[in-house]
Amino acid sequence: MSEPFNVLFLCTGNSARSILAEVQLGAIGEGKFKAYSAGSHPKGEINPYTLEWLRKQGLPTAGLRSKSWEEFTGPAAPTLHFVFTVCDQAAGEMCPYWPGQPVTAHWGVSDPAAVDGSEQDKQRAFRDAATALRRRIELFANLPLTKLDALSLKQRLDQIGKST
Repeated sequence: MSEPFNVLFLCTGNSARSILAEVQLGAIGEGKFKAYSAGSHPKGEINPYTLEWLRKQGLPTAGLRSKSWEEFTGPAAPTLHFVFTVCDQAAGEMCPYWPGQPVTAHWGVSDPAAVDGSEQDKQRAFRDAATALRRRIELFANLPLTKLDALSLKQRLDQIGKST
């Protein structure tokens, strides 16, 4: 395949989980994927704990921003191959029409930004969310995507979403 697969990660606020997934797929995908993230109701800024975790991992943060999923619905939007919801609220919302009729799956992860507690509790929540997403992304990145039929691919992606 010459062109990368376009993958969109969705969450409500696009400030934590979807950003963590976008950056990690970009790092793991080795040119096989072009990762994006968006929110149904974006916060307009990235959670500082998200940025802190990414920087500690040596992952890029330049150019990241909290954005609306509407950016991925118009004629200038990239043709999407995969759309993953990473929070339960976004999974329950009526999603827009995605150009390209992508394969979709729900990969729900607890919201680290909702954690109250000490600084350590908050950092642990972000680490745990990022780790869960990384495991799923690694499984996804290693699937033989071009060799699976649509039904098998959908089943595998749903199974990945249930893994911890």
